[in-house]
Order: sequence, then structure tokens, then C-alpha cells
Amino acid sequence: MRTLTTNEEEKLKVLTENSVSIALIEPTETGLKKSIMDATGSVRNYLRKNNFHDYSLQSQGPENKIIIEGLIYEENSVSKSNTSLYRPNTKSGDPRIWFSGLTKHANPNDILALICFDGKIHVLNLTQLPVKKLMDSALINPLKELVQAINEVENVISNELLLMLRKIAKTPIPSMVNADTSVGRTLETALGIDINSSKQPDYKGIELKSYRDSKGNRKNLFAQVPEWKLSKFKSSAEILDAFGYWREDDFKLYCTVSAITRNSQGLTLKVDSDINQLIENSDKQGVGDFVVWTLDKLHERLLEKHKETFWVAADTMQIDGREHFQYKQVEHTKKPIVSQFDILLEQGVITLDHLIKRNSKGKVVEKGPIFKIKPNSLDLLFPPSDCYDLMN
Repeated sequence: MRTLTTNEEEKLKVLTENSVSIALIEPTETGLKKSIMDATGSVRNYLRKNNFHDYSLQSQGPENKIIIEGLIYEENSVSKSNTSLYRPNTKSGDPRIWFSGLTKHANPNDILALICFDGKIHVLNLTQLPVKKLMDSALINPLKELVQAINEVENVISNELLLMLRKIAKTPIPSMVNADTSVGRTLETALGIDINSSKQPDYKGIELKSYRDSKGNRKNLFAQVPEWKLSKFKSSAEILDAFGYWREDDFKLYCTVSAITRNSQGLTLKVDSDINQLIENSDKQGVGDFVVWTLDKLHERLLEKHKETFWVAADTMQIDGREHFQYKQVEHTKKPIVSQFDILLEQGVITLDHLIKRNSKGKVVEKGPIFKIKPNSLDLLFPPSDCYDLMN
């Protein structure tokens, strides 16, 4: 696909800001003449992830063609269009896609945005359609109706969770345990969420991150162990043995590692974009670079964990000698910008915490490594967020 123009990029940004997930495809002059387009990898993945079609399960030949209802959008009208998904008998059955009537709505090398929604494939000519004008219009139009319908469906779960949080926020809740993690565990218990170590989001696809507002602590993003096969050290035990220290009866390594400075253990991070890796380095003689994360894996974890997140702020107070939490505000973020993640690592805005210790039985326990972001920096990683006051 060709490079997007500045105008097309702006239109794409408007759709992204409105939480509309799309795939892009470019019809060629030959494709329009022959009524055929290659279903590119990004289109195939988009259709599969949205449970519309999986080309890998489709047999070749016209008898195995799949037809899905489609709609092609103009400024003030919508045209019905049958979407054909098939694999021909020729050319190893390379996946194909076509929208009936497309030649009336597109020129060669226009960029089309495909949106899977409500059992249909919606087609927007990103090159020609005045997306921002239509979205900003006070008058209703087909595109605006579509986006509103998508947002209404997407916001069902978040509205449900917000209602539950407002009920919880009516009164202070006693802390479950005396620990830094109690603010999150207490909230999840109040919501009826089981406490577990799953990497999946907490509530029907929404991740919950709670924090004591007065502390101004960094916010947890996700935990991810290194790629041991690519690393000099092959376990958390080796890291602990190399850099750990005794604190009372525990041998542990509890520390923050940043890309802009070395910590007291002599550890620092390095982002190497040429080989697509995050590297942890020690100034200890004979050690040097000792563990590695691939940036692709970290991006994957960020997107997996924070597709949609409620960051819940709580005031803390003592009542009858016990800590209580007054949950008061939510910042609602969606779809982090993964390219920003690498920049924020390099700038020390995102850091890493080791939480390793050897227990009384000699077993090494690792609660991290946890990637964290500085307070008040969410807007550097996420598109504009929504904030809700739970007390009103």
C-alpha cells in the first residue's frame, strides 16, 4: 500500500480518536478494471480478529466463496455492496476481496478504510470522504451515525463498570491487607473480581489500575520477564545472586532501573532500536549486558494489558486504626501508542522495577520485572483520555 497523504493521515487520526478500529486497502487500476483486490495480511488479520472471516480455513475455488453484506459510504448516502471473500484456484489460492459497485465510489490508488461492525463490512473512501467535516457537523449523517453506534456498543462495558465504581465510591472501604498492593486488591474484591496472576485484563476486557492519590507513585503498566534465551543470565535467581543484598532476614533485589542513570546496584537500561531490544546492563566487572527484552514483546504486552484501562485514584484515611480507601476518580484510557513506549523508556519516564527475593525455604520469588510510568505521564503514552468524578 502507498504512503498516506497528510490529509489521509488526519482523517485516520479522527477515526482513531473516536475509537474506530479499521483496516486499510488500496485498489489499483488493474484491480478496479478486473473487480479484484488482494486481501493483504493486515486485512486478513483484521477480518480474523473481528471474527468475520479466516482465509486460512477457506478452501480454493468459486464454490467456496463467502459473501458478507457491505456498505459503501458517501457524504450523505450509503450504498449496499456485497463483499466477496474467496481464494481462486490459480496462484496458490492467494486471498482476494471485492466490493460490488466499488468502481462507482473509488478511483485507482484511493485508500479505503474497512470497518467490521454489526455483521457488515463498512467501506469509507478515506481519500475522498470529508471525515472531519462529517464528524464535526451538527447535522446527522451516515458516518456520524456509524461512529456513534460503534461507540455505544464499545462503551457498554465501561458504562457498566463506571456505575459499579460510583456505588463503591459512596463510602470508604476498609483495606483488605496492610500492603502497598491493598488499594488494588480491595477494589477488585469490592467489584467481585477474583484475585489472580492472570495477564488478561481484569473486568470484561478492561484493565483496572488503582493507586493512592496522595503518594504520587509511578503507575504499573505490566510485568514481563526477560527473553532468557537471548540473555546472558538465564533466570531471576542469577540476577538476584549477582546484585542482591541482605535486608533483615531476606536476601532481595528491590530496585528501580532507568535508561537515564545507573542505580545504586550499578544497573541501567539501554534501548537499541537497531536490533529492536531493551537491554539491562551492569557496570560490574565481567557482567555488562545481562538480560534482554524484545521491543516487539513489550509492545505486545502493552497492547494486551491496556487496550482499555480504568486508572482509579483513591484517598486513604485511618478509621479505628485501619486504613480505608475512598475511591474518587477514574481516568479512562484506550489503545496506547506503542511507538511512544520506546521513547518514554529512553527518556526515563517508563522504568523497570525488580522485585526478587529468596524466601526462607531457599526458593527465589519474582514479582516482576514490572514496567512503570511516572505520575501524570499517561497522556504521553495514550490518546486523549476521559476523566470521571466518582463522587458526583
